[in-house]
Amino acid sequence: MKHLFRGALLAAAVAAAPFSAAYAEINELKIIAPAAPGGGWDQTARSIQHVLQTDKLVQNVQVLNVPGAGGTIGLAQFVNGSKGDPNVMIVGGYVMVGAIITNKSPVNLSMVTPIARLTGEYEAIAVPANSPLKSLADLVAALKADPQKVSWAGGSAGGTDHITAGLFTKAIGVDPRKVNYIAFSGGGESLASILGGKVTVGISSLSEFDAQAKAGKLRILGVSSAARLPDAPDVPTFKESGVDVEIQNWRMIAAAPGITAEQKQALSATIDKMVKSKAWTDMLAQKGWANTYLSGEAFDAQLAKDIAATQTILKDIGLAQ
Repeated sequence: MKHLFRGALLAAAVAAAPFSAAYAEINELKIIAPAAPGGGWDQTARSIQHVLQTDKLVQNVQVLNVPGAGGTIGLAQFVNGSKGDPNVMIVGGYVMVGAIITNKSPVNLSMVTPIARLTGEYEAIAVPANSPLKSLADLVAALKADPQKVSWAGGSAGGTDHITAGLFTKAIGVDPRKVNYIAFSGGGESLASILGGKVTVGISSLSEFDAQAKAGKLRILGVSSAARLPDAPDVPTFKESGVDVEIQNWRMIAAAPGITAEQKQALSATIDKMVKSKAWTDMLAQKGWANTYLSGEAFDAQLAKDIAATQTILKDIGLAQ
């Protein structure tokens, strides 16, 4: 499975094609974060809001949370209610790709206007500080003994967290269909269940565990990167523990269906300015997000590849037909 991620999910950031300097000014923008507050999409939407307003690229930016079903409830609201509206955008990503397939969603990403892939982030597995699991080796042993007794808290069914849990389990020779996965629509809810000891382990993007780990409330057992990360040098990779899984989550922003070519160019140019700003670069460093910016036709093509690869992965671990 590794080659699927390298090509589809770990592509290097590509510079966007230059946009025309003359485009309509955007004064107001509403960004839908299709998840509860506290998670990656919410953080992404509010980071975009902060940078656009700080750099005066858009005068007024609002964020609206519409949680549920791996982002597909928010996506349906966006597709059905924002057609032709150039002042509404939605944040999404790899989680949404999987959720659309898993939930057999009547709406999908072919119904929106993709603008850009923005960031990438690696997955991490964490346990409460008082957990008897001290390492990934301990987790592997527990899974091999009885996978049903190991409960996982993560994001929506079929999303990056769920896929990573399935791939992790499969890589150690355990049937991924036996993963005891508990899905939450927002990072805040998932984190509360982990801290409260209601689940065995939590799985999420590394940044969502960072504050609690630094406070000594969580212990991060491993990360899904190829090598140890500069901002988490003490956290071993899955591969170091003999689990051959490498995966990166990514996040995107899209515009409404039915907008004009000129409106798409205006939004694309605004996002292009944002990602090249110091404020955005600083935000990425603060959050521990990698810059995987890709826009235009190059992003359209990569998105199609990612959807096809995800369909294959979900079938392989029993989450899709």
